[in-house]
Amino acid sequence: MLAVFEKTVAKCPEGLKAEAKTETVSAGSLVNEFCSARTGAVAVNLGAAGAIAFSSEKQNPLLPRLFAVVDDIFCVFEGNIENISPLKQQYGLNKTANEVVIIIEAYKTLRDRGPYPADQVVRDLHGKFAFILYDSSSRVVFVAADMEEGVPFFWGADPEGRVVFSDDLETIKTGCGKSCAPFPKGCFFTTFKGLQSYEHPLKEMKAVPRVDSQGQVCGSTFKVDESSRKEPAGMHKVDSAANWSGNY
Repeated sequence: MLAVFEKTVAKCPEGLKAEAKTETVSAGSLVNEFCSARTGAVAVNLGAAGAIAFSSEKQNPLLPRLFAVVDDIFCVFEGNIENISPLKQQYGLNKTANEVVIIIEAYKTLRDRGPYPADQVVRDLHGKFAFILYDSSSRVVFVAADMEEGVPFFWGADPEGRVVFSDDLETIKTGCGKSCAPFPKGCFFTTFKGLQSYEHPLKEMKAVPRVDSQGQVCGSTFKVDESSRKEPAGMHKVDSAANWSGNY
């Protein structure tokens, strides 16, 4: 799976950008290369927001990839959710609903003034997973990975400042060069709040520079800053779902 998002919908953390300049390809070329190298791959142009690409080729049968579009919400999911039955009941879904549909429904509940904060919604997902979601109606990106790095998942910054997500490290390197890193475990990323830990929601994230075998800085990994503490965020009522999304 692959997603490239413009700065208007996903602001790339400064710490992810490496000083060393390496040869990369453009965002459009990256998506085209991804699809041409994979049989049956599908790319979705998100207009000014970016693009998402998906392929089921060479997937781990225990960690399948799924793609769905519901009410202008695009989502790519990889992995498996162990507590899928109670989540179907919680979100009022039928028995045929799979993981990617649950993610979309959980996001819709969160967006439309649901009873839980974003960190609780993701923390309720038990299993090995990574997902990329884009809501075209409110121009919101929502990305998360499990607490144990059960699914290979990476992100990076391309030369134009776009943020790139993929489960394939070589794809990330092709588009971002040295400005890439594993996506932090137990974390989620959103348009309005950037990178946050759902495992430690009251802690800030800090960038830790990565250095390769040649001594060059290769972007940063992000870890929970144990010395920090954020004020608890209460629920806020606003006039519209689109505005409410700013609270996560």
